[in-house]
Amino acid sequence: MPLQSIRELVRDDFAAVDQEIQRQLNSDIVLINQLGHYIINSGGKRLRPLLVLLAARAAGSEGAKPVTMAAVIEFIHTATLLHDDVVDASELRRGRDTANALWGNEAAVLVGDFLYSRSFQMMVSLARPRIMDVMADATNQIAEGEVLQLLNCNDPDTTEERYLEVIRRKTATLFAAGTQTAAILSDAPEATEKALQDYGMALGEAFQIIDDVLDYSASAEDMGKNVGDDLAEGKPTLPLIHAMREGSREDREMIRRAIEQGGLDQIEAILKTLGETGALEYAAQQAHAAADRAEQALAPLPDGPYKEALGKLARFSVERAS
Repeated sequence: MPLQSIRELVRDDFAAVDQEIQRQLNSDIVLINQLGHYIINSGGKRLRPLLVLLAARAAGSEGAKPVTMAAVIEFIHTATLLHDDVVDASELRRGRDTANALWGNEAAVLVGDFLYSRSFQMMVSLARPRIMDVMADATNQIAEGEVLQLLNCNDPDTTEERYLEVIRRKTATLFAAGTQTAAILSDAPEATEKALQDYGMALGEAFQIIDDVLDYSASAEDMGKNVGDDLAEGKPTLPLIHAMREGSREDREMIRRAIEQGGLDQIEAILKTLGETGALEYAAQQAHAAADRAEQALAPLPDGPYKEALGKLARFSVERAS
């Protein structure tokens, strides 16, 4: 079941999410309209809103509120992208110029703030206090994850545990918040809500680990960025951590210097070391294990096409090429 087939299950809802996103982007400030529409329409998979829709239907929802929640999750995700690109001084995302490259850092940060605040306005309209509780905690966790990642940058002593803590906070938390709030909106039993929350957390972990693998293995055309961009920014991701653990003393010293200094001067030698130490395979195995946990978490849900699609989405997260 490829991604397009999964989307077909919630085709009308997905179209409604797009309409809601465009409606909520409207502002009488021209720059917000320009920059907001540019980043929202930049070709992302819209995986997070898809998760909300599928989780809500799997939990038995028949109403329209999951559409609003799906748009909320996409707005928060987009705000984090805008802020990430400023922090990382990125110039390319999904094969296009970043918003900060086109409009400057100040505009990118402020429009990111607009998307955050608009998402909370939308949440208020749902009139569900628990949604606000979950999302307030989630956005706080995301911010803490960003700070932890900043602390790990250029630090070759970052452990696998510290790396995993960053991706759980920075990426997986929003996946989990999306699936949990879908269950809340569906008035699902506590066991179903917990199952969907656990599913989202494991799926987000799998998705991010594979992203970090693809940084060293996918083509620039597929990823919309250059191979080794994480290394250029001094980010010690799981493949590098494993290669330092398993490589020779010379390999460790080479990777340590690359992380400390950033840049891609030694990228070919590092790619060779990643291959020799099985670093990409190791990281992919960890991602597959997380995807397995995501599928297992779905056990309490009633069987049906939406549960099946959530399971297939877990497989897609680790088998994709971009």
